[in-house]
Amino acid sequence: MALRTEFENSSDIGVFAILTNSYCLTAIGGSEAFYSVFESEFAGQDNNSSVIPVVHTSIGGCRIIGRLAVGNRHGLLVPSNTTDLELQHIRNALPDNVQIQRVEERLSALGNVIACNDYVALIHPDLDRETENIIKDVLKVEVYRQTIAGNSLVGAYSVFNNQGGVIHPKATAQELDELSSLLQIPLVAGTVNRGSELLAAGIVVNDWTAFCGITTTSTELSVIESIFKLNSNQPSKITSELRASLIESMT
Repeated sequence: MALRTEFENSSDIGVFAILTNSYCLTAIGGSEAFYSVFESEFAGQDNNSSVIPVVHTSIGGCRIIGRLAVGNRHGLLVPSNTTDLELQHIRNALPDNVQIQRVEERLSALGNVIACNDYVALIHPDLDRETENIIKDVLKVEVYRQTIAGNSLVGAYSVFNNQGGVIHPKATAQELDELSSLLQIPLVAGTVNRGSELLAAGIVVNDWTAFCGITTTSTELSVIESIFKLNSNQPSKITSELRASLIESMT
């Protein structure tokens, strides 16, 4: 299911957290309430016989770890300004099979320029070729250079797991079809946090749970739960739900 939470009165929880099928990173300096939402969800949960660790960390001395780093169950990529101490702390806390690597990249906010699940990554068209190769090797994914609704920051305007995804609300039907074909998962155009287009800032998700900003509406939440297949809803129900909410707003 999808849970609502906030980080220090901010609904942009995707700025302060990274969630994958094998680990969860959260920014340091948050409230106990923020951490407890994650820790209670993963306490004792097994995924392929391994408990998901919730790691409190900073990256380059910053708390905006969700925008600076990107990862999946295979690996984690962090910017070059990540300190040795931070790198060692994260490496010690992550499962042994997860590879972590610093990336020398001009576009250093990796979470904004890379979106991925365990199989495919969409990247900013101007990312270095060397960075593209690192993404392939560390995250073990196929890589495609893309824009979404004319935006190059694909990591900010899309969120997907291995079962479905949400992208920028102004994406055309043709774009949805093309990206869905690339990713091999169903996609919808949507929002989070009461109409925000910055989807990755408001959602973190893996294959069985999602966390959204506290201002996310019930309609947005039901779309998220449905497309990511987090409950009994099926993606086919999304159209009728959106139509119902549209009719309601017009009457």
